[in-house]
Amino acid sequence: MKTALALTLLLTSLTVAPALRESAPSVVGDYLEVRTCDVYTGPCFANAEMGLVGKECIMVWSVRQGQWNNQSLDGLKVIAVVRTAHTLGDLAMHPREGKALLIVDARATSPQREALVAMARHLAGPLLIKEVVDVQTAPIDATIGACTHSGCASVKAGRVVEINTRCLGADDHLCGNEETFYPPLTEVAGATPAFTEVARFAGEGLNQTWQAAEQRSAFIATFAH
Repeated sequence: MKTALALTLLLTSLTVAPALRESAPSVVGDYLEVRTCDVYTGPCFANAEMGLVGKECIMVWSVRQGQWNNQSLDGLKVIAVVRTAHTLGDLAMHPREGKALLIVDARATSPQREALVAMARHLAGPLLIKEVVDVQTAPIDATIGACTHSGCASVKAGRVVEINTRCLGADDHLCGNEETFYPPLTEVAGATPAFTEVARFAGEGLNQTWQAAEQRSAFIATFAH
């Protein structure tokens, strides 16, 4: 009886161990997303913006630890600046095709740069980053979610991208029925809407630059894959 029980436990451990290894994420980190329309808002505001604004976004992945394509990405960052033809809303209901300029961490080696590009394209999905117009390197400084309510972020990539956000407060409720109207553009965990003090793109490659300010247009979250 004891022999049979021991054999059963051994077989169970051999079966469970690979499953646990497979379920463990290979890369984890912090995520910031800023759009050119409100994501935390009331339906009246969202309907007024729909089709007119919100066709651009900046997505930032800051890797804490892990690897992609057998390349260690610990502490490295990648940014996708995306432009689409329509308002970026709920992509599950209204998929959007986009063009993207990718900015990879200047500290990355050539293989790491390729891995960061592959990771960003995979996590964003095949449609949102359907076309990569250019891949650039720049020093990227990013602090994401480092405050009590996890709404604060500061990102700077050379002279091309600058983002500053803060936590939403009572004064940010304009119509009284605000909610998280749009979900994040990619699969993340613990998404917190935040107030964008400034989000600026001043690069080349998308035939457009922009600066958005004083909007409830950001998400701060974590990612794991």
